[in-house]
Amino acid sequence: MAVLHRALFTWFNLLIFLILLVLRLDQRIQWNWFIVFIPMWLYDNILLTYVVFNMISHCKNGHDRINTLRRKGWYVLAVLLKFSAQILVCLKLETPQWNLPAKAVLAPVWLLLPALAVDVFIHLIQHSRY
Repeated sequence: MAVLHRALFTWFNLLIFLILLVLRLDQRIQWNWFIVFIPMWLYDNILLTYVVFNMISHCKNGHDRINTLRRKGWYVLAVLLKFSAQILVCLKLETPQWNLPAKAVLAPVWLLLPALAVDVFIHLIQHSRY
């Protein structure tokens, strides 16, 4: 898939999610929060499948670059953290009687954001040398 198609698919998914989110927050629809988040989960599942198949083909072809495999493993972990954060947000919004603390709900996000910042910083430093 070309970069343009991936970008358009990403923006389209985000647009559908934001439309559903606004409709739900404006109380025009009374759907379950898990249904509202379906575009994001669809995108995450496609991304996770792509990365896993890419890792399998990387290992199957006999590439010895452990750094690229480690980086793809980091991508899988990042997608899983985002996925778990979305599930926790939906649980918090859908079942207020559980009294989930905000710290617990946002814990995956607070783990993911600094790790992403460090990853981008290291990537920028490594590529500025060339």
